[in-house]
Amino acid sequence: MRLTKFTDLALRAVMRLAVAEEGTSLTSREVAEAMDVPYSHMAKAISRLQHLGVVEARRGRSGGLALTGLGRQASVGWLVRELEGETEVVACEGDPPCPLRAACRLRGALRDAQEAFFAALDPLVVADLVASPTGPVLVGLAVRRPG
Repeated sequence: MRLTKFTDLALRAVMRLAVAEEGTSLTSREVAEAMDVPYSHMAKAISRLQHLGVVEARRGRSGGLALTGLGRQASVGWLVRELEGETEVVACEGDPPCPLRAACRLRGALRDAQEAFFAALDPLVVADLVASPTGPVLVGLAVRRPG
């Protein structure tokens, strides 16, 4: 199974926020720069994470992004399910629809495989994703602040 770029960006944002120093807030632009992705794409991912209650955004001079308690404790499997949505691995109902869809056993097998993929992520939380050696690399992604 392959995750969408959107889910990949959102997971990277969560991971980067998870290793931010206590009391330090990052902006969406700073997270995008650290991850070397376009700001507009990262902003959309962070907006979705806010909607899910995983990231909190504070406005103003001391504002910025921070993971919520849910963001730190949520199952990675749950988060990926939420970010990926209800899409199936194959587009049986596409245009044109697959002629086998009424009697196909592949669709069910792929749905089971997709759920097994998510289930393998269920025991993981964000802290697991940022354990060494990943955490120190994330911290080392310099955020360029105007001086």
